[in-house]
Amino acid sequence: MAEQILILDFGSQYTQLIARRVRELNVYCEIHPYNKIPEITADIKGIILSGSPCSVRDSDAPNIDLDSIRGKLPVLGVCYGAQMMAQKYGGEVLPSEIREYGRANLTHIDQHYELLKEMTHGSQVWMSHGDTIKKLPENFKVIASTPAVQVAAFKVQGEETYGIQFHPEVTHSLEGKNLLRNFVVHICGCMQEWTSDMFVDTTVAELQIKLGNDKVVMGLSGGVDSSVAATLIHKAIGENLTCVFVDNGLLRKNEFEEVLESYKTLGLNVIGIDARQRFYDALKGLTEPEAKRKAIGRAFIEVFDDEAHKIEGVKWLGQGTIYPDVIESVSVKGPSATIKSHHNVGGLPDFMKLSVVEPLNTLFKDEVREVGRSLEIPEAIIGRHPFPGPGLAIRILGDITAEKVKTLQEVDYIFIQGLKEHGLYDQVWQAGAILLPIQSVGVMGDERTYEKVVALRAVGSVDGMTADWIHLPYAFLGKMSNEIINRVKGVNRVVYDISSKPPATIEWE
Repeated sequence: MAEQILILDFGSQYTQLIARRVRELNVYCEIHPYNKIPEITADIKGIILSGSPCSVRDSDAPNIDLDSIRGKLPVLGVCYGAQMMAQKYGGEVLPSEIREYGRANLTHIDQHYELLKEMTHGSQVWMSHGDTIKKLPENFKVIASTPAVQVAAFKVQGEETYGIQFHPEVTHSLEGKNLLRNFVVHICGCMQEWTSDMFVDTTVAELQIKLGNDKVVMGLSGGVDSSVAATLIHKAIGENLTCVFVDNGLLRKNEFEEVLESYKTLGLNVIGIDARQRFYDALKGLTEPEAKRKAIGRAFIEVFDDEAHKIEGVKWLGQGTIYPDVIESVSVKGPSATIKSHHNVGGLPDFMKLSVVEPLNTLFKDEVREVGRSLEIPEAIIGRHPFPGPGLAIRILGDITAEKVKTLQEVDYIFIQGLKEHGLYDQVWQAGAILLPIQSVGVMGDERTYEKVVALRAVGSVDGMTADWIHLPYAFLGKMSNEIINRVKGVNRVVYDISSKPPATIEWE
C-alpha cells in the first residue's frame, strides 16, 4: 500500500479541496468521517483535521480522542481542527470580536518552524471562521498572526502537531500549497511517488489477487469512469471480464451505436442490450428526482442480473464509482444528509449474489483521466464530458416520456456539436441541455405559440466537487438558440444557466 495522509472530515465544504491539494503533490490521501476513523497503519504518515460548520463551543460539537495520535504522527489542524485541539488541551476559544471571513495577511511568520518555511511576510491567506483561539494551552506556541487574529497558527512544543486558523487548500491562500507541501513532504516525510503509472501497476496487481480466475460482469456507460475501470479489470483478468452496454432510452442521440463502435478499439468483450422500454416502464409517472434515480438504479441492477445469469460462473459486478460519488453519498454527522444518491454507491440488493469491484473509488475525475492516458485509452473517450449515470432522466424535470427524451436529445445534439465545431468543447468540463416543466408564449410565422423551454448548461471544473459556469461567447449562444428553436419542434425559448457549484449542483436534479 502506498504511503498516505489521513484527512479526518468534520463537515467542512473545503475538505475535498484539502485532498485535491495533497494529491497534486503526488501523495496519496483519503478522507474519512471524524467518527469513523480507520485503523492507524504504518502507511499513514500524517493526519489533517478539517474545518467544520460547527463551533467547538457547541455542546454536541464533533470531537475525537487525539491522545493516541499526538506525538506519534504529525498532525495539522485546519480552522475547526486547530480550535478543537486548542480547547481540548486547556486553551480558550471564543466568538470572534471581528468575524474574519475572506482574505487576510500574515503579518507575523516564524520561519524557524518547518510548517512555515519559505512563507513570505504579508502572505495572503483565506479565513472563514466565527470563533477565534483567544488563549493557547501551556505548551502551545504562536507561530503566525494576522492583524485581527493573534493565533493564526500554532505548534505544540516537543511534537509535530500544528494548527492553523486559515484555509491553505483554497486558491485565495496564495502560498497555501507551499504550506501543505511543508507539512506533507518535509514534516510527514512522504516521498511524492504516487502517480498514475504507479496506480495502474498496483491496482492491476491487487485486482489479480482479489479476482483470481473469477468472472466479472460490468456495465459500461461510454464515459471516462466506466471505460477506465473496465480497462483496468481487463488488464488484470482478460477474457474473464464481460462488459454490458445498456441502451436505457436516456442516452444522447446516436450514443448507443457510437459507443459500441468506440469500444472495439479497446479489445473489450462488450454486449449491447436494448432495454429502453424497461426503463421507460420503471420511470412511468415518477417526477421526484430521487425517485427517478432509484428507479433507474434498480432497472440497471435487474438488467445486469439478467445478463449475469447468462454467464456461467460470474461472481463480481464491476463499477466505475469514483471518489466524489463516495464523498457525496456519506454524511459525517448524524442521519444521512447526502446531497444526492448515486446509482453506483451503496451496495447491491440481496437477490443479486455478486460482489462489487470498484477499482477507481479512491480517484477524482481528473486523476481517472490521467490513469486512462497511462492505459493508452483513446483521447476521444478520455476527453469526453462527464454524463450522469441516470442520463437524460435527470435533465428532464418532471415525468419521463419517449417524446420528451427525443426532444431533449435533439437539443443536446445541436448544443454539443456546436461546442465541438466552434472549438469550445475542450474548454468545458461538462455541458448539456435541460428540458424544463414549463411552457412559454412565443411567436412563429405571425402565429402565437405556447411551447417548451430548454436551458443550456456549461461548466468548468477540475474534479466536479466545485464548478463555475462558462462564459460562452454571446454570438455562439445566439447561434445555438436560433438553431434549437428552428430545428427542434416544440421548443420556442432557450435560456443559459449561469449558476456555480456551490450553491447550485452541476445537474438540475
